[in-house]
Amino acid sequence: MIMEYDRKLVLEDGTSFYGCSFGADREVLAEVVFNTSMVGYQEILSDPSYTGQAVVMTYPLIGNYGMCREDYETDTPTVTAMIVREYNPEPSNFRSEETLDAVMRRFGIVGLAGVDTRQLARHIRDRGTCKALITRGDTPTIACIAFLRGKDLPRDQIARVSTKDTWRSPADKGRLHVAAVDCGMKKNILRSLNARGCDVTVLPWTVTAEAVAALKPDGLFLSNGPGDPADAAPVIALVRQLRGKLPIFGICLGHQILALACGAETYKLKFGHRGGNHPVKNLKTGRVEITAQNHSYAVRPESLAGTGLEVTHVNLLDGTVEGLCSREDRVLSVQYHPESAPGPQDSGYLFDEFIAMMEEAGHA
Repeated sequence: MIMEYDRKLVLEDGTSFYGCSFGADREVLAEVVFNTSMVGYQEILSDPSYTGQAVVMTYPLIGNYGMCREDYETDTPTVTAMIVREYNPEPSNFRSEETLDAVMRRFGIVGLAGVDTRQLARHIRDRGTCKALITRGDTPTIACIAFLRGKDLPRDQIARVSTKDTWRSPADKGRLHVAAVDCGMKKNILRSLNARGCDVTVLPWTVTAEAVAALKPDGLFLSNGPGDPADAAPVIALVRQLRGKLPIFGICLGHQILALACGAETYKLKFGHRGGNHPVKNLKTGRVEITAQNHSYAVRPESLAGTGLEVTHVNLLDGTVEGLCSREDRVLSVQYHPESAPGPQDSGYLFDEFIAMMEEAGHA
């Protein structure tokens, strides 16, 4: 299939990459990031944590196994764009129901193929994530740079992806009740909790402590999600009010929110962690877990003093904080995604630890 190089990606420093359009045909502004996963483009496309971002896939062939309705992480994908080396429009997979291109067109997601993604990923790694514009190939670069300098990236991502209504995801044999704050929660987190006998009530990110208490849950879950954790002020306030009153488990953005609520600080990483092969050491057991990650921010380790939080996991690539806990308050959190199963089951025990905390609290 011959494709015309009709689009280009312009970074805010003026660096340009030309490519072929697929997916939605429109001009978009986004933060450009890269993901090193070799598989899982459907889960990446439908992960709400990528809201407002253009994802560069470093694995060279994307689209080859199509799209399957069972593998979505959300019903309405909100990633802005996907940038690939080679797009395969003719998938070969017995589970495939439609092409990646068709899904991207339906949800307004822009695609750019034919890009030297290795060079682009190295550029991001060396200079950091940045604003970018995907536009027509003949748009003057100087006009693109002027546009980027005059525009700020949006900061309303959580409000865009959080549920607007309270709803319930029951387990077949529910024995515990979890109140889950939806900041952009992935479906596989719900599956993981339901599979362990947890009925889950999914709540908007603006839910109050009084509304949570009225549900009389056994525990509180803080979900993953997009953007800066400092922008999640309602959830931070919620955790401050409920800390110590019931067990709390946070994943990714939820981990950062928990740290902020306890008085720690977060900071933005140069190019973030996104991929399915990040080694993390469990400081309690000494074991190394292979983890899936997707985040731009991390907890500042020196800010944890006096918070009552203990570091439980560290990233072996750069030493960043990957897990926290407080035995006294029955809280735990991890920066990575135990529900994504890259190991494949290295980190599933974290859900079991949350359940054990809820059971202990119920007997206390």
